[in-house]
Formats: sequence, C-alpha cells, structure tokens
Amino acid sequence: MAFIIASVVLILDQLTKFIITRQLSLHESLPVIKGIFHLTLIHNRGAAFGILKNQVPLFILTSIFAIGLIIFSLKDKKPKTRFNLYSFSLSLILAGALGNLIDRLILGYVIDFLDFRIWPVFNIADSAITVGAILLGWTILASKRSPSQ
Repeated sequence: MAFIIASVVLILDQLTKFIITRQLSLHESLPVIKGIFHLTLIHNRGAAFGILKNQVPLFILTSIFAIGLIIFSLKDKKPKTRFNLYSFSLSLILAGALGNLIDRLILGYVIDFLDFRIWPVFNIADSAITVGAILLGWTILASKRSPSQ
C-alpha cells in the first residue's frame, strides 16, 4: 500500500509540474485568488526557501540516501503489520523526495509553482515531504507516550 500511495503522489507531482511548465513562462504568475493564491513558475536551484543554491550534487546524494532509508524501512515491515500512519508518512516523504530528485536529475533545478504570497513558492513534492514529516514526528512522539510500546 505504501508504494501505491507514493506512486500516486509522485505522478500527481510530476503531472502538475508538466502542466504548469506548458502553461506559464518562467516567473509568470497567474492569480487564482488574487492577492492570496497564485500559480507562479519558479526554478528553484536550492533547497527549501531557496537556501544552498546550486548545490545540486549535495541534494541528489542526500535524496538518494533518504530514499534508500525510507524504502528499507518500508520493506522491513513485517508482512503481518497492517498499513499505518507511520507507513503513510514515509510514503509521502518518499514521493516528495523522488519528485524533486527527478527534477534535479533531469533539469538541474526543481519546478515550484504554488504561490500563497506570504510563503516561498513550492510544489506538490514539497507539500508531501512537509505533511509526511509532520505526521512522522507526531507518530513517533505518540508511540513514545503509549505504554503498550
């Protein structure tokens, strides 16, 4: 189930990036809700918020390492273990890491386009990584509090 979820999110990420690059020119912005939410095409050559610009080899190696750890963790689950929030969170992080890695390998930058005007422009992969990391953190903290584990 984890790999199905990761595949769906990855396809959604790559499809939205493909569509946006066909519809907008670099730095062009299309208001969806004027002043609140725009579609703005950006080429991000850095990490989150554009930090560490032009460090593509570092991001590629880090992504490959993280993807390997996640796949190992997902495969290491016992067959009898049902799909849970922990696996779901790893699925989201895996999809996001793969989506941005594909961009970096093929283009040398990440395509960002979701623009809420009060936050740096981002994409579906970034959202998946963020939501997955929050859920993963919550799951780990909740398991530490649970007396049964």
